[in-house]
Amino acid sequence: MPLGRTDLRLVLAIGEAGTLLGGARTIGIDHSTAFRRLNALEKRLGVRLFERARDGYVPTAAGEAAIAAAGRMEEEIVGLERKLAGADLRPSGVVRVTLTDTGVDLLTPVFAAFRAAHPQIALEVAVANQFFSLSRRDADVAIRPSAEAPEDLIAHRIAEVATALYAAPSYLASRGRRALGEHAWLGPDESLMHLGSSRWLRKEIAPEQMVYRANSLVALQAAARAGLGVVPLPCYIGDRDPALVRVRGPVPDMAATMWVLIHPDLRRAARIRVFVDFIVQELTRQRALIEGRSPRKEAAAVRRS
Repeated sequence: MPLGRTDLRLVLAIGEAGTLLGGARTIGIDHSTAFRRLNALEKRLGVRLFERARDGYVPTAAGEAAIAAAGRMEEEIVGLERKLAGADLRPSGVVRVTLTDTGVDLLTPVFAAFRAAHPQIALEVAVANQFFSLSRRDADVAIRPSAEAPEDLIAHRIAEVATALYAAPSYLASRGRRALGEHAWLGPDESLMHLGSSRWLRKEIAPEQMVYRANSLVALQAAARAGLGVVPLPCYIGDRDPALVRVRGPVPDMAATMWVLIHPDLRRAARIRVFVDFIVQELTRQRALIEGRSPRKEAAAVRRS
């Protein structure tokens, strides 16, 4: 039996992940299914593709050749799918969107308005803080804050994303007025070290004052609501949260840019064009919120030195 795309996708996924479990998760199957498929494939080919080491799966020479071939094939197929999708001139079908967890509350009402205006277009939303590949069609459109937009994508700049400092009134009442460096601080973990807020915290706040870290700004927001300390948050999150108050206004060193990104091959697809035009228009209307120009009253919680 000749090699099929399903076989090669499994080999590629295991090769890229370095483990059987990681490869299985990549292609959406369970560990036992991946184990059976790989063993059956190796038996059919009469060659071992991976050495089973204690710390992962290491490709053999045959495995490396199969992984390289699978990568080329997958790239060709995805490229063809992307071009065919880009040639679709009908404003109908599915739009796959990726956004960070911080964008859920901001964007879900916009998605609802889009669906009301264009019921023939369905949305699939992937919430992830890692960057999905638009080239591999992990998503059609990405909406996310970052310092810069990738050069190989069509980028629509929405606004500068302001980040300010927030805390719960209960926390501030228990601590009183004090210098910023004397507060308990909540911040991103190592997976979010690229954020401006993470860089600012490393520069300005002593490590012993960092009492809570998380791999999600939404998780940090919840910790601040619970009264654990002061947290830097995008203003479009913090200013809309009635359980938080500003401790200090937007910090320039934490600023980023909100982008709507698509792959060039999809720019002529009617459903993508309609969706992007709608999102850009609706988010532009919220620039004041995104840029931190719609604040509630700032708390007097920091002693000015």
